[in-house]
Amino acid sequence: MEEGRALMSFAALSQETRLHIVRMLVVAGPDGMAAGAVAEKAGVSPSNVSFHLKELERAGLINQQRESRSIIYTANYEGLGALIRFLMEDCCAGHPEICAPAAEVAACCAPSPEESLQ
Repeated sequence: MEEGRALMSFAALSQETRLHIVRMLVVAGPDGMAAGAVAEKAGVSPSNVSFHLKELERAGLINQQRESRSIIYTANYEGLGALIRFLMEDCCAGHPEICAPAAEVAACCAPSPEESLQ
């Protein structure tokens, strides 16, 4: 990940509502959530959630897809993983054992090789 993209991602996450939305979508998993459900659960108006979802998508942290009359939002696990890898890239000045606990947590939700091929 380039530094500029990382900065855009961190800027998007530095706002309370957007951070809350990303965490909700991570929990929702691959099924995601409709925009209206995101607004309701986040406790914000539909126009407000639309603004936040646009910023998160622009930063590469979430994806959207149309399903019938709804737009479903999902966490972009690849984008989130890239951000974590960016942080861990030069981990601990050549002492990876220091970063091992964080790396294990980051790997906990990685798709299995079978899932990656689907």
